[in-house]
Amino acid sequence: MRPPENWRHARVTLAIAALTAGLWALVAGLGIGDLAALWAGFIPARVDGLSGDQVLAPFFLTPLTATFVHAGLAHLFLNLLIHLFCGRAVETIIGGRQLLILYLVGAYAAAAAHWGMDPAEKMPMVGASGAISAVLGAYAIMFGRNKVRVANPTLALWLNALWLAAAWVVLQLVVGVTFETVGARIAIAAHIGGFLAGLLLARPLLLLRYRRA
Repeated sequence: MRPPENWRHARVTLAIAALTAGLWALVAGLGIGDLAALWAGFIPARVDGLSGDQVLAPFFLTPLTATFVHAGLAHLFLNLLIHLFCGRAVETIIGGRQLLILYLVGAYAAAAAHWGMDPAEKMPMVGASGAISAVLGAYAIMFGRNKVRVANPTLALWLNALWLAAAWVVLQLVVGVTFETVGARIAIAAHIGGFLAGLLLARPLLLLRYRRA
């Protein structure tokens, strides 16, 4: 399947990108990046009350609020570039409501995977990479081409999807190391969690859209 080339049916994708960029610009303009990361970031240790007594955002919301905080312009730019490219195509196929569900579930799946890697971690995880990884996972299922020479086409599709996930994680690592921004420690587990959520939700969300039609 070839990705669509227009933006008419990608309003949710554009809205998410605009809101994310706008909030980052506001935080950067006020010079409160560190404070925003602490207040809105996802901190695994908060599950057990190990992160201290700071007045922070409600914990159950932090997988979402963390998506609006980024470590720097390069971090934001890379995330939104992938989000816009993949989100436009995915939203056109599954619809705006389903794209929003995918994004939200991806954010929470990423946070859960990050927590599972180190429940006692006190450093906040920030960025929309986990949620965007879910969009990328759905994109891989819908538009991936079976370039791997495997007899089973389904297995070939999943292998190609995994290659795409690996490339996404490596790209994040390169950006983190190159620009040495705050939070350059890449939450690989979060990327994997979000990506797997996208792989698993792509077909159900597609069916959900057309069952409502």
